[in-house]
Amino acid sequence: MYPVHWFRAVSLVVGVSVFCSAGPLHAQCKVEWYFGIPCQVVSESLVSQIKKWGTMAGCTMGGQRCLYKLQSASIHFIAAKHTTPFKRYVDDINFRLVSYHFFTCCHVSAMSISETWHTIEDHGTNYCNLYNLMEGSGLNEARGYKEVTSDFQCTQRSSANCTVY
Repeated sequence: MYPVHWFRAVSLVVGVSVFCSAGPLHAQCKVEWYFGIPCQVVSESLVSQIKKWGTMAGCTMGGQRCLYKLQSASIHFIAAKHTTPFKRYVDDINFRLVSYHFFTCCHVSAMSISETWHTIEDHGTNYCNLYNLMEGSGLNEARGYKEVTSDFQCTQRSSANCTVY
């Protein structure tokens, strides 16, 4: 016979693992991208797009393709911020770029995280922060383009409408 406190501990652990299996507990997104082009090209394209969308100009009609701010950039790492135009929420964005296949291909690990600690649902905003840069720069049409992510890795990704968010 097991002691009562053992059942409580098991119930707590099982309850926590069920709760956590639904996805992140904070609004965020993690995406892996693969390209059949060098990381130098990917890095230059992303940095250029971040700078291009640094003003309010892309915010017309409720869009979010604006208010990006480059923090730092190198061929291997890019850090930026995105501010939502209406509520002024800030998300931290970073891209880690790793060359492979004799430097002809690039693997990008990207992350967008809401700075607002209490934000749980974001309607896919953190996914769109990343994807909009890929689409805006044309990298989603690049040779060898492949995206790997899920609702578990990206808050509300399946309901995201990146033309609006």
